[in-house]
Amino acid sequence: MFSPEIEKKIDNTIEKYPHKRSALLPLIHIAQNEQGHITEEAIAYIAERLDLVPVEVYEVATFYSMYFLDPIGKYNLQVCRTISCMLCGAYDLIEHLQNKLNIKIGQVTSDGRFRLTEVECLGSCSTAPAMQINFDYHENLTPEKVDQILAKLP
Repeated sequence: MFSPEIEKKIDNTIEKYPHKRSALLPLIHIAQNEQGHITEEAIAYIAERLDLVPVEVYEVATFYSMYFLDPIGKYNLQVCRTISCMLCGAYDLIEHLQNKLNIKIGQVTSDGRFRLTEVECLGSCSTAPAMQINFDYHENLTPEKVDQILAKLP
């Protein structure tokens, strides 16, 4: 299902754990990184590799907010909406991003580049409002700073 390089990475990941099942989260992560989201085929493949049934993989993939069953675009924009961020302008940022990208929360831009989501607490209360783009954090945001960050993305 994957390239020989990724298969080796999967093998190495499984070998790190005394029980195959313990490699479930990392394998879901590897599959998502390769495919952009978790496909039914990936769920079946991971289940087979770990001696699980597909529903066990599906349950884990749908439990965590970091895994996606639908394509998320190249950049997943996650804006914190908890109290500190809200009081410091998170809703203004969300409105700005919706207008700029012409999408609503949970949607992907027509070019597949951006997905906009709201999340609970990014742990940056003292530097609110905060946004995470894929795995990178951005803090003390304003609409102007957001525009600058997006303009620098390849």
